[in-house]
Amino acid sequence: MPGFELFGEEERQAINEIFDSAGGIVFAHGFDAMRNGSYKVREFERDFAAKVGVKHAQAVSSGTAALKVGLQSLGVGPGDEVITQAFTFVATVEAIRETGATPVVVDVNDTLNMDPEAFRAAITQKTKVVLPVHMMGECAELDEIMAIAKEHNILVMEDAAQALGASYFGRYAGTIGAVGAYSTDAGKSLNTGEGGLVVTNDEQRYVLARGLHDHGHEYSKTKGRGEESAICFGFNFRMTEMQGAVGIAQLKKLDFIVSRQRENKAKLMQRLQALPVTFRRSPDPTGDLGDTIVFYLPNRDLTDKFVAAMRAKGLGTKNLPDAIGWHFAKHWPHIMNGNARYEGKCDSSWMKSADLLERSVAIPVMVKMDDARIEHVASTLIAVGREVL
Repeated sequence: MPGFELFGEEERQAINEIFDSAGGIVFAHGFDAMRNGSYKVREFERDFAAKVGVKHAQAVSSGTAALKVGLQSLGVGPGDEVITQAFTFVATVEAIRETGATPVVVDVNDTLNMDPEAFRAAITQKTKVVLPVHMMGECAELDEIMAIAKEHNILVMEDAAQALGASYFGRYAGTIGAVGAYSTDAGKSLNTGEGGLVVTNDEQRYVLARGLHDHGHEYSKTKGRGEESAICFGFNFRMTEMQGAVGIAQLKKLDFIVSRQRENKAKLMQRLQALPVTFRRSPDPTGDLGDTIVFYLPNRDLTDKFVAAMRAKGLGTKNLPDAIGWHFAKHWPHIMNGNARYEGKCDSSWMKSADLLERSVAIPVMVKMDDARIEHVASTLIAVGREVL
């Protein structure tokens, strides 16, 4: 993690092909006579859908766009409530607000994903969708979440932006709920620079998502693009042919990326058992993406000292704690203002999550870590533990 580690000749050739044999058309639509049958975004969508085992994939301009389009394809709008979790990237809550719906944010548990019982407790008559987030490559407890949602007739949409390639008991993250959203930005396991995908097995939701991402276009089979009608109010969340071409090349490397991350994480975890810490709980260890190791320290003071000692020895962290401000709702009064549940209450609303997150240390696992690098990271962390704990 991320896919840029494996950027190489394949991605270069994929982009060059657009200019060498596809007429230099980088727009995903039209120009049929010039592009010699080359439609890279459409090809990427087909390949991605086949890879994760869904009927439909709609490529969009970002993971944030995927979240908004996915929610709207489920009919989310003003007057609705969408339940999501306190530990996520800020885009999850931004997307809910962009639909006009009200975000209801619940605590995470020791998986650092949605606490199913916190979800249950937050349900009201206005709850339309639950949006669990598979943070840092680990899936949420979907069996429990899906069961609660079914009991209350609530739609499930998965935010798999940080879990592209992860699985939950044999099924790819993002493919289990009614709709799934992925990110393919520069920090993800599949990298197109910017980009995202919405996936679903429902034909009507796919058609709506396709229109929503492209000014409402109906994608007529008999009329030209300029003559066809709109099926809905939409916006421009289109992916370019260059992103699609890179996505095709990257997708072919995904299995290797995931396999190598898992191997490297297993090696690191074996060495880190010497640390007197508690590791993040995994609902399905075999499906973990393998790009992050998270452990909890006894209290916040020790966590601060541990991370300071890591940095002094040249090691960094991944989101926890270095980017916690962008990944924990406690720090988002600018988003929560106007929401009666959280106005002026961000500091006190998610105490269970705060206790876990503010004692967490997240270690990145890279594809190209060799044994020497793994040993260096492990021995440094163990040395820090002996010094601080």
